[in-house]
Amino acid sequence: MTVDEILNRLERLGSPENVAGMARFGIVTKKVYGVSAPEVKKFAREIGKDHDLALKLWQTGFLEARGLASLISDPAKVTESQMESWVADLDNWATCDTVTGYLFDKTPYAYRKAFEWAEREEEFFRRAAFALMAWLAVHDKKAGDDKFEDFLPIIEKYAYDDRNFVKKAVNWALRQIGKRNLHLNHFAVRSAIGLSASESRSARWIGKDAVRELTAEKTIDRLRKKSQ
Repeated sequence: MTVDEILNRLERLGSPENVAGMARFGIVTKKVYGVSAPEVKKFAREIGKDHDLALKLWQTGFLEARGLASLISDPAKVTESQMESWVADLDNWATCDTVTGYLFDKTPYAYRKAFEWAEREEEFFRRAAFALMAWLAVHDKKAGDDKFEDFLPIIEKYAYDDRNFVKKAVNWALRQIGKRNLHLNHFAVRSAIGLSASESRSARWIGKDAVRELTAEKTIDRLRKKSQ
């Protein structure tokens, strides 16, 4: 299937109503057809893994084409330069969270890039950093707790960043780390309590929201059962 054939199909699947709906959820980008996420995932399964096609689709700039690219790209073929280039292109949270959670977190560079990108001032580099931390906490089942303990100082450091897409990703990363197991829950809650007393409005919101979820009875019960 060619890039043009894929774009034509995406255009047929899209709708102005979906574009408007995406905008209401903060998904705003210059080139978008308005195709639902389930439709994009279904299309990706039909195409299968095709790294070269993924690179071409990303270059089109369309939100849905970049979603497809994230889903059909081969993590084993992803280079650091590709990751840097793609993150530099990001202009919305949906593509950011898709590419970090379906592709970048499966590469050998994921942990290092999470630290590197957190130090970048650009909004979507930082969003990508904390989205990566969140996805790794969910997907990397074999990683040791120390990997995620190492994320907590950087989470605390940038909890002050009050840009909406950043602070929500920082909060997401903290909560996912704290929901991984009882050991990490203890350390994540400790970080969250500290943030909740911060002078920064963003840090306070992140901390209080994380404390509420991570100390909830249902969260602790689930982690206790998981540890048995």
